[in-house]
Amino acid sequence: MTGGPVARNSVARVGVATAVSALCGYAVLYLAARSLEPAGFSLFGVFWGAFGLVTGAAFGLLQEATREVRAARHTAAVTGPRTHPMQVAAGLGVAAAVFIAVTAPLWSAHVFAQSRLLSVLLLSIGLAGFCMHATLLGMLAGVDRWTQYGALMVTDAGLRVVIAAASFLAGWGLAGYLWATVAGSVAWLLLLLASPASRAAAVLATPGSVRTFLAGASHSIAAAGASAILIMGFPVLLKATTAHLGATGGVVILAVTLTRAPLLVPLTALQGNLIAYFVDKPHERLRALVTPALVVGAIGLVGIVAAGLAGPWLLRAAFGPDYVAGGGLLAWLTAGAVAIALLTLTGAATVAAALHRAYATGWVSATVAATLLLLLPLELETRTIVALLCGPVAGIAVHLAALARGSRRGSERLRPPH
Repeated sequence: MTGGPVARNSVARVGVATAVSALCGYAVLYLAARSLEPAGFSLFGVFWGAFGLVTGAAFGLLQEATREVRAARHTAAVTGPRTHPMQVAAGLGVAAAVFIAVTAPLWSAHVFAQSRLLSVLLLSIGLAGFCMHATLLGMLAGVDRWTQYGALMVTDAGLRVVIAAASFLAGWGLAGYLWATVAGSVAWLLLLLASPASRAAAVLATPGSVRTFLAGASHSIAAAGASAILIMGFPVLLKATTAHLGATGGVVILAVTLTRAPLLVPLTALQGNLIAYFVDKPHERLRALVTPALVVGAIGLVGIVAAGLAGPWLLRAAFGPDYVAGGGLLAWLTAGAVAIALLTLTGAATVAAALHRAYATGWVSATVAATLLLLLPLELETRTIVALLCGPVAGIAVHLAALARGSRRGSERLRPPH
């Protein structure tokens, strides 16, 4: 396994995989929107968001696996208990699937208006598979297996678009797109069957007991779950705070998804790269944030202008005349995506510093703030913009404060005695 800092070509390889994955994601949304009218698309969008919410929480396993494997390379070999993250992920996946199935009678009627039994079944099985998927991504990132990392991403996205295309051609309706949403959950197994390098990464053990691994992972999962509510699970949050979404809700959900994807899909895919990058800079994480933040800001500014000028036409041309949104709405939603992208960056730096409590607190603070703002007595479009713009600010402040405290403590330890 290679050592040293994260190479630029690793980002390039993951970047290519991210672009392919993003195109596949757009293809699924396009096919679903063309097959389903806005009200029907809102039903699909809620399931897409629900699956994104639970799998987003599972991304905490990616973060902890990356950090543990990467950090072990910077420390001397130690004796004592060791943990196999993939085995832990298997147990967590089964437990999570059972939990969803057992508790479904309490909440499924409030979330899934149609195909309820199928939705719960797919959500449970898909999450179990994705726990393995996310942990394998983290193991691959920790040992610089970026080609395999990208291959896993592309396989996941490719399986989704294949099933979505089949649903479009065969006219399977909503159920077909529900299957397409979870189809990529078996990608990890296909990669292990095909790639010896991936199998070698999957069997690695990390220092410490299972309890130690779970202690760190629990904070990462809590924070990733909170982040998933704002990113992938936002349609579920809209549904929970709105009596009836209807056609307007379908348009807003599609607009939110499309305006954030160009920034948040790459950042989500690059979580392994980002955490590895910040782990390799233990004494300058605040300074290391500057460059990626400037890149996000510059891309975001271009996106805001493009969304405001060309967004309404592109939405109608690509998805049909029923999907109408103003340029102002699309520009503001893109600005909200920039805010969440910056929160994602500060979160990656915080978890790399092993500040798990602050990492979780930041994301939870952002989610709570956004939820409260969604309860304001405003139009759906307006409160969506306010929540997505202002909610992340609370989380960014928590992360930066924790990093600043950590940086001061590190400087004091390095300062020579008088």
